[in-house]
Amino acid sequence: MANYNATGTTWNLPNYAGQLYSATPADTPFLNLIAGKAVKSDNYQFPTGVEYAIAPAAQPSISEEDSASAPQAISYGRSQEYNVTQIFHEKISVNYTKLASGGRLSGAITLGGNGGETILDELEFQTARALEKIARDIEYTFINGVYQQSTSAATANRTRGILAAAGTVISADSAALTAELLGDAFKQAYDAGATFSDMVLICGAGIKQQITNIYSGQWGFSAPPTRSVGGSNIMQIETDLGLVSVLLSRFVPAGTLIGADVSCIRPVEQDVPGKGNFFREQLAKTGAAEEHQIFGHIGLDHGPGWKHFVVSDILV
Repeated sequence: MANYNATGTTWNLPNYAGQLYSATPADTPFLNLIAGKAVKSDNYQFPTGVEYAIAPAAQPSISEEDSASAPQAISYGRSQEYNVTQIFHEKISVNYTKLASGGRLSGAITLGGNGGETILDELEFQTARALEKIARDIEYTFINGVYQQSTSAATANRTRGILAAAGTVISADSAALTAELLGDAFKQAYDAGATFSDMVLICGAGIKQQITNIYSGQWGFSAPPTRSVGGSNIMQIETDLGLVSVLLSRFVPAGTLIGADVSCIRPVEQDVPGKGNFFREQLAKTGAAEEHQIFGHIGLDHGPGWKHFVVSDILV
């Protein structure tokens, strides 16, 4: 029930008595998983790694005579991949009359009690909701972000998300997920260079249920822990290549499974000197309203693309 492009008033932000619930889920599991590894940058463009390659392994055939002379020199070149931070920016505006009317209630008011909480500080409430919106936008961007580098002040930087960064992409061809399909995805990612040092499968509800259905019937998962509890929730898979965890996120597109090696993933933040990052700042007065902005830069350091994989077009 957002009032987009509107200053908060006593009419478009009526106050109600009762328990407060959000109609929009505020969970950001991927952001929460990597947030503790955030690093700072003083440049909106930052490296996601410097890569080099070595020739395929082979058995040398060097005679004693050949070894009398040094072989042909080999030089190993390097290449740099990079991503960008982008701006997240929200404005909060609440007029003086609304701020002065915290005790005014609308809707059903029960005699003898209000049945729950009311919002007494509208500015703080709106600030908290703006921060929730930013966190959800970051979660969405870190998963689905499409890369764009600014070429002028009028062109936005857009950070590349993990979906676009993944180097191995496999299509399920509109089939349901199976253990065989997962195993093939793991193998292709491994053959491309993925190390499975901290691999996490990120998916939506439909794919998460399929993963649980695939593995819950195997030996060791068939018996419920008690006679009064049923069901399964597979959160980790033992594979030939290493342990793989499972993370449920609302912003992974339906029919898509992401394999992300989070050992090389971290957020990159850009501080504004003297202010930090994602700060609230009061704006200049132009009338009878409290107006603030929340501003920050953040981008995704996703590491090398060959660390990650995607399975698309899964039937859900």
